[in-house]
Amino acid sequence: MSTTFLRGPALKDPGSGLLDRSRPGAGPGLHAPWPAGSASRVWLDAAFIPLLMLGASLLFRGIGFTVAVIDTDEGLYLVQAREWLRGGWPLVAVWDMHPIGAPALYAAAIGLFGESIATIRMLGIACVAAAGWALYGLGRAGGLARPVAAAAGVLYIAHTVLLFGLASNTEVLFAPFVVASLAIGLRAAIRALEDGRAPGWGELAGMGLLMGVAFCIKPVVTPEGCLAFALLTFPALWRRLLPVPRFLGMAAAYAGLVLTPMASFALAYLAQGDLAEFLDGSLLAPIRYAEARLSLPEAAQRVQVALMVLLWPMLLAGLALARWGLRRGRGGRLARIALLWFACGSLAIIGPGFFYPHYFLIWMPPMALLAAMGAWRLAGLVRPRHGMAVFVALVALVAAEAWRQEATVRVGRGHGIWTPDPVAEVAKAVRARIHPGDPIFVANYHPVIYAMARAAAPTRFVFPAHLTGGFTQVADIDTNEELRRVLATKPKLVVVDRGWWWQLRPSAAAILTEALARDFVLDGTVAEERGPVELWRPR
Repeated sequence: MSTTFLRGPALKDPGSGLLDRSRPGAGPGLHAPWPAGSASRVWLDAAFIPLLMLGASLLFRGIGFTVAVIDTDEGLYLVQAREWLRGGWPLVAVWDMHPIGAPALYAAAIGLFGESIATIRMLGIACVAAAGWALYGLGRAGGLARPVAAAAGVLYIAHTVLLFGLASNTEVLFAPFVVASLAIGLRAAIRALEDGRAPGWGELAGMGLLMGVAFCIKPVVTPEGCLAFALLTFPALWRRLLPVPRFLGMAAAYAGLVLTPMASFALAYLAQGDLAEFLDGSLLAPIRYAEARLSLPEAAQRVQVALMVLLWPMLLAGLALARWGLRRGRGGRLARIALLWFACGSLAIIGPGFFYPHYFLIWMPPMALLAAMGAWRLAGLVRPRHGMAVFVALVALVAAEAWRQEATVRVGRGHGIWTPDPVAEVAKAVRARIHPGDPIFVANYHPVIYAMARAAAPTRFVFPAHLTGGFTQVADIDTNEELRRVLATKPKLVVVDRGWWWQLRPSAAAILTEALARDFVLDGTVAEERGPVELWRPR
């Protein structure tokens, strides 16, 4: 960010310039009208800010283009999307334990830009940039000055590279919809408190449909969806601007709107006779997944790691809460709402029960909002004429530190930078041994190999953890029997990662070992950092 763009009032005190004081009442939000003669401000919000967020997203997340796999989940969504574009719907042609929102976005991106890893990385970049823009709008709706709101978006974008966030995973995909919904709710809340105006049905419709898309990607957004509705209606209800019957009607309408995308997909599956598969993958499987949870010490360890990774933005967020958390006015109100948002995000993280690193991406929008406020607080402690430069430098330093953490890991491993990417090498070796469309079986390696090698899958259960790993209860089938059936078809190649052999459950390992010895011969290996990846062909 340039200091020219951020030039504003001198920081006469630690809170000076934090809030937009250009007009009384609620600060301008995502859709608020600007005063006359403010064309440059309109251009700033409508053109420069989205370009800034897109540029920041490309800058910080560009290192993700160096490798084919950042998180194994991406490969599953990619295979689902590929089959969908060929006529085989998700959960029917390729099974998963999530709703179909993620493969729907993947399919849309692939349909527009072609099937490639670059397309999937650009999807993540676009979603992160959109979420950063929405966070800027939320900050403006909350009354923040442009520099602080823009810093919140940039800090969010920078920290999405951590905790496997470079992958185009569900938490990255639903973030723009969640943040935009909360921005609408916050804008309505402040308008009710400061201008005495009740929320409208148009706002409810937009917020409900946005949250419905997010819910269709992953239902863990439920706590944040409840917060969005509370922001939209509770202040107006408290101020008696919203009659109770209308509030109840809005609650019912909001629930219906949130469920509309999911219900629409359910009707589509019903029309083709596959409703049972849709309900199993979208609703029942996530419940089965959540029944097996980490122990308290394991969960505490993963939370501690996430807190250590996010140390600097967390410290800045703490400064913001210390400065504004108990104060009256816009700053205090926004700080407390961000803290409540963080708490709702924590419920979303806790819900599934496994605390994988990418779950903690849900923390990042409220954390970035508070961190930007904390950076402004810290910059306000220096001489007023230097405050803005210190603020810009502090935001840039914290953002760069997040990128440095991830880039150090990527450069240290060297894949796709100093050495060939092993996943790409495995895909290349598989592709050289088969014809396009031939079936292969990826026993315990990345399912993206099906797509990169242009191979067919011999089973609906292409995610190894569901078929040969430790999450077989999620699939709700006899996975040993399915594994025997797949191996009996003698696919053109069986891909086995010896470095991940320990991830196979004992019964699956025994079945695979017996079948390989009896019906297959080792045709080649590809070096991986954990050990060799073996390619077995039928005898």
